[in-house]
Amino acid sequence: MMRTKIKKRKSNSLILLLGLLFFLSCGTGEHMRLRIKMPRKTPINLEAFEEIAITNFFVKEEAKDFDLNKELTEYFALEFGQKVKNKISSTKVALQNEEVFQDKTFWQKVSPNKKGTLLFTGSLEYTEEVRKAIKSASKRRFEEPFPEESRIEERRFYSLSLHLYLIDAQSGDALYKRTFKESKAYKNPNQTAYFAFYDMMLNVRDKLFRQILGEEQIQERYLIK
Repeated sequence: MMRTKIKKRKSNSLILLLGLLFFLSCGTGEHMRLRIKMPRKTPINLEAFEEIAITNFFVKEEAKDFDLNKELTEYFALEFGQKVKNKISSTKVALQNEEVFQDKTFWQKVSPNKKGTLLFTGSLEYTEEVRKAIKSASKRRFEEPFPEESRIEERRFYSLSLHLYLIDAQSGDALYKRTFKESKAYKNPNQTAYFAFYDMMLNVRDKLFRQILGEEQIQERYLIK
């Protein structure tokens, strides 16, 4: 009996709310803009897997100053460990080319005796470029007593292209795949490739976890008065 009354109250409340919204929509036409948090739809259910095994990555060209594979695997191991409840492990695989990411049989052999394992892997391309440009001449009201500085200005450009995959170790199917492309320009001529790499990885990390964890996003809605 009590449950029936509660259901009726909820039903009545819903009717009143819909009626209020309809009444407001028939008003003066004025509206109010609202910012609300909306949950994202996740492309993969991480809770269905006991373990996430992070593999080494296929690196197209090694960086001069640091080990890209080591930095990347350790970085994602730390981030996944902080974000998810799954067991986090690492495993070595022989990645000869990028075509291997489409080979289901290859990934089934990586952990043949493990069920409930999700493999996190991918390929990486990281480039550095120094560009020179001529600065525009500034107009001065008075002639300066000191010689003008060099009009040649340098910029260091870094580009990161990262192809990430989450692969079901049992079936070999890629349950999630996405390409992340980031680029940064720095005025500092002594800017290091190591610092720029982690600067861009912050953007990759945020985009990745927003998707696979279904983190809330801010959206705008209009309430008509």
